[in-house]
Amino acid sequence: MPDVVVVGAGPVGTLLAAELTRRGVDVALLERRTERGPGSRAIGLHAPVLAALEDGGATDRILERAVRVRRGEARSDGRLLGVVRFDRLSARHPFVATLPQAETEAALAVGAPEPQRGVAVNGIRTEAALVRVTAAGGSELSAPLVVVAGGAGARGLVYRPGALRQTAYPDRYLMTDADVPGRADAEVAVVHLAPSGVLESFPLPGGRRRFVAWDGGGADDPAARLARLRAALADRGEADAVDATGSATAFGVRRIVAPRLRRGRVVVIGDAAHEVSPIGGQGMNLGLLDAATLAPLLALWLRTGREPEAELAAWERARVRSAGWAARLAALNTGLGRPRGAVGHVLREAALRAALGAAGPLAARGYAMGFDAAAR
Repeated sequence: MPDVVVVGAGPVGTLLAAELTRRGVDVALLERRTERGPGSRAIGLHAPVLAALEDGGATDRILERAVRVRRGEARSDGRLLGVVRFDRLSARHPFVATLPQAETEAALAVGAPEPQRGVAVNGIRTEAALVRVTAAGGSELSAPLVVVAGGAGARGLVYRPGALRQTAYPDRYLMTDADVPGRADAEVAVVHLAPSGVLESFPLPGGRRRFVAWDGGGADDPAARLARLRAALADRGEADAVDATGSATAFGVRRIVAPRLRRGRVVVIGDAAHEVSPIGGQGMNLGLLDAATLAPLLALWLRTGREPEAELAAWERARVRSAGWAARLAALNTGLGRPRGAVGHVLREAALRAALGAAGPLAARGYAMGFDAAAR
């Protein structure tokens, strides 16, 4: 029987499993998917996360491949509105590291147990000093502790339908990764603000960039999505990337922040507990800090045989507070990127120029998760 069952082998569950294993804990890592996803979904790792991953060696593995983004720029119609300086925030990691999520997961997986894939968990039940996990097909597994880290799809394992307050935003976005080598701003993150909405442009290794554009909607077939994204690139400041863009995926945003992350021997972390808009790039970072700060507490519990009640309560309060902060910042970024009329666009430009001038360091700290409870 394992000491801990971790449900979900995405980046958050994988990190928790690796950190527990490093502390001598026997972990069973269960994953519904039969193979690791190949995509590049979440791409940015902020300084507090890089610091938290150092002891386990993942930071060095990530930085071998990642682009180190030391500067972000806000632009409008080719004009510079302001600069966000990540290189002035942290002496240890003065940048945001960008890397496709699949490569981040591979770096986090070193030292973690091999996931038991194809295991679709459908029930969790506490029985005295054990927690029983059941999966489709009738298989069962028990452990003293269970952590649910399976993303939004695993939320129903621990929360009743409708128990969590959800805010659905009307905003939709189009996204792609494209080869755009040879740019002078190859290591600069750029946010273009236009009357038609925001366009974000982030560096990736190998001369690639991630583009995310606010989408006014329309047909959802691949050709229509691609046409709208190419039009947004041409209109909002990235015309040189139009020909390099061959596909577009669409996504919406919502906000969920669970007020409780644990009940007895069951703990919930990552997107299963809190879902924030990906605009601003904090969701995966939030979950990774959940895992990095939880691992030593669970290891302590197992080593001593006594629940560290006060420490877990403090951990829960800190993580819920951090999730609330990230959700508010994501909502602010989402609102900032919506379309504006001519007057509204001019006012937005002026407000952003003033904010990045007077409060540039504060904006950089907020964007880079410097206000997270785990930041150090």
